[in-house]
Amino acid sequence: MPIRLELPPSLKDLFTETARAERGGRAAAGMFVCSGDPTVTEICASAGLDYLLIDAEHAPLGLETVQAQLRAAAGHGAVPVVRLPGLDEVLVKQYLDLGAQSLVVPMVNSAADAEAAVRAVHYPPRGVRGVGSALARSARWNRVPDYLERAADLLTLVVQVESAAAVEAAAQIAAVDGVDGVFVGPSDLAASMGLIGRQGHPDVVAAVKDVIAAVRRTGKFVGVNAFVPDQARDYLDAGADFVNVGADVALLARGTEALADAWCAPAEPGAAPRGSY
Repeated sequence: MPIRLELPPSLKDLFTETARAERGGRAAAGMFVCSGDPTVTEICASAGLDYLLIDAEHAPLGLETVQAQLRAAAGHGAVPVVRLPGLDEVLVKQYLDLGAQSLVVPMVNSAADAEAAVRAVHYPPRGVRGVGSALARSARWNRVPDYLERAADLLTLVVQVESAAAVEAAAQIAAVDGVDGVFVGPSDLAASMGLIGRQGHPDVVAAVKDVIAAVRRTGKFVGVNAFVPDQARDYLDAGADFVNVGADVALLARGTEALADAWCAPAEPGAAPRGSY
């Protein structure tokens, strides 16, 4: 007897009118998972966040590691999203086939880059994605009905704007057919503006807000990375649809530093806390 399965929602499903209403109108919130440990991913996925951003760009995560994390996150409520190492047609195909339904493509600097990302995620004739659904978790080994015809509806493509050039082209990038949303990366943006490590600089903040406004005018959803709560709230007030508010490794680093400060304080009177937070 044939087995028929349906895939869970992808990231774009968080921004329908129904989903927004179910959240009481609030923006979506999520976090990076970078450790590569499936148990950590499962803990984070069941914490009540709207999505998890599994980071294969800056964390040491390969295909098998990402697949294990997708399996760990499955069924826990948070939508799993995978940030790719870069825009590469082969990698896009592999991450899609292993079951990633929501992709973030970093370093998209132009509408041409965005169009290349769209081609990479779609099957012909719209794109160039190789066909291997019978072999892949993406279609649950052909247990998802009509996967080849429905894949575009089951996937979310987010492109990352994180350079001064991309800020200038933000409206054109967002307007590309097939781009579902935009994610702004203030860290690399600051570096490209000659302000490395200064994500809170007024010029960087202004550039992020310009992108938010430009993307919203195209009707696409837009989010931003902001670990500082006041900065995150400021971007939400500016119209961001989602905000990335933390990372598993950062939470562990700050938490263990706080424990060390509380229980292993230096003997010298007046010594400053040793934590880096």
